Amino acid sequence: MQVHPQQLISGCITTKQVFGKTRHPIIDKNTVINEEHIQVLKHFNIDSVEVSEKLASGSHFIPEKVTTPEHFSRKNVQRKSRDSFENLYLNAVLGYKAMFQKWQGGSPIDIYQVQKMMMPLFDYVKDISLDLFLLHKFASKQDYFYHHGVSIALLSAHLAKKLGYEKEWVQVGIAAILADSGMAKLNENWLMKESRLTIAEYEEIKKHPTLSYRMVEDIPYVTQDMKLSILQHHERMDGSGYPIGVRAEKIHPFAKIIAVSDTYHAMTSERVYRRKQSPFKVVEEMLKLKYQKFDYPVLQKFIDTLMNYTIGTRVMLSTGKEAYIIFVDYNQPTRPMVRVMDSGEIIKLNEKKAIFIENIITE
Repeated sequence: MQVHPQQLISGCITTKQVFGKTRHPIIDKNTVINEEHIQVLKHFNIDSVEVSEKLASGSHFIPEKVTTPEHFSRKNVQRKSRDSFENLYLNAVLGYKAMFQKWQGGSPIDIYQVQKMMMPLFDYVKDISLDLFLLHKFASKQDYFYHHGVSIALLSAHLAKKLGYEKEWVQVGIAAILADSGMAKLNENWLMKESRLTIAEYEEIKKHPTLSYRMVEDIPYVTQDMKLSILQHHERMDGSGYPIGVRAEKIHPFAKIIAVSDTYHAMTSERVYRRKQSPFKVVEEMLKLKYQKFDYPVLQKFIDTLMNYTIGTRVMLSTGKEAYIIFVDYNQPTRPMVRVMDSGEIIKLNEKKAIFIENIITE
């Protein structure tokens, strides 16, 4: 019989192989389903599974009715009212930190634990218009690395969904949080170093994508697409990236998404040896490299999503003055026309290059 993964219970027996987006089965025929299998099926967004009418115990399997989308919607609203995004985010950062420390001690990656930690946050990406400007505000100097991992997972998942990856966007997010897992195999002092890395140290750091790939290489439920994006997330369109130096067409689409998210969050966050930069300045800098370093359609979609503010939005200028946006030129979204609140002065930011938007005022 054919059932939805939501209807499965432990003890169900598959009568056909279950495939995702690859030629290799996610779950083999005659597999006795357990809770881990059910989580895997949800992770890969599988719509239906062929199972026996009898359970492994010999008793008849009577699937329950699929919960209606309306019920899911109400459930999500109730959950989101109890658990704020900020609390979920900060708990995920603590969870990622604990995982990473285990990896440093030699423990393997527990992909189910990673999923369990991130899925509540991904629900926000899916059901709520995530304010990407907020993520870098959460980061602290001391725990920047762990904030970075969770944030680029959210940014990458969000961007993948905007790019039309209706089924794979969660996989992109999971790949993003695992992209730096190989750092656990390097000198831990480098994570908190208060000065810039030496050339020799930087050469060692450049090994982390390969080390990350090796950490996920034998995990069967991490797809080949995810593995390749983890290996290539520091590759660049002009071949100047690492660890291999491949060019545009050789870089996996997932890796191009993670590259944009990774660069944006790193540049906008406060770090031990570097002050954070305005999201608007960062976007301008990334646009200068739109053909050399980044996949332009991916970067443009990221910017379109990021700069989705409206006329009347309050902003803080680099002069320390508050203003509100009165006109947006979508060819130059980082430099709209603004009216200064205390003086009423109108400034065309595309003509005043020395002045830029420091941040969006969200309260």
